[in-house]
Amino acid sequence: MEMVFELDNACRSFGAVKALEDINLSVAKGERVALIGASGSGKTTLLRLLGAQLAPDRGSVRVLGCDPLGMGERGLRALRSRLAFLPQDLGLVLNLRVLQNVVAGRCGRRSILGTLRDLILPGLDVRREIYALLDRVGIGEKMYDRVDTLSGGQRQRVAVARALFQEPVALLADEPVSAVDPARARDVLEFLARLCEEEELTLLVSMHQLELAKEFFPRLVGLKAGRIVLDGEPSALGDDKLDALFRLGEGAEAS
Repeated sequence: MEMVFELDNACRSFGAVKALEDINLSVAKGERVALIGASGSGKTTLLRLLGAQLAPDRGSVRVLGCDPLGMGERGLRALRSRLAFLPQDLGLVLNLRVLQNVVAGRCGRRSILGTLRDLILPGLDVRREIYALLDRVGIGEKMYDRVDTLSGGQRQRVAVARALFQEPVALLADEPVSAVDPARARDVLEFLARLCEEEELTLLVSMHQLELAKEFFPRLVGLKAGRIVLDGEPSALGDDKLDALFRLGEGAEAS
């Protein structure tokens, strides 16, 4: 089985705060995994380690078979370009058009000159490809609109289209449904799960909505105070253990 992510006793601190401690985790290609836990349990820090955005203080992290610590700047940039990261704030440039935001998805694979050319005047092939992606996520007609004119749900779809344009191996989403109502949250997760299944992408999502995690993810990894305390299928973990994860997670310091 091909592993996309492998962590061995990985630790990460921010000053005196231990964000993650002795994390052992392997994620295979094509898996859908929800990182669950109370606010401050370490979910975001773990996602950033997996996305090669942070380095561990101790232990090891392997991403797509590579050790990010052993790579130069160019190699690290190439590795990150194979991982699509959806931050909680989506990371869109609001005063640019949808087309330009999606083009930015391939910045890690293009030269600076090529990226600038596509941002200013993308070729016909690029525009056709982006329109197809936007149409697939349901906002093809918004391609030339400024992002700041879109609704929150439409902006989220722009961010997903940007991720798909990147042609990643894995998609990492940090709390994608934390600020939406339950009905829209279900739509977002169903949408992400379906796209990743169609594209055969590995999907990792951090979240604290337990019922939604159980509904859409075959594997749940529970964190408490920077440690993994649960890992398995929702049905095998048991409701009592899952509920306790959140009750006992209160007061954690890490993020």
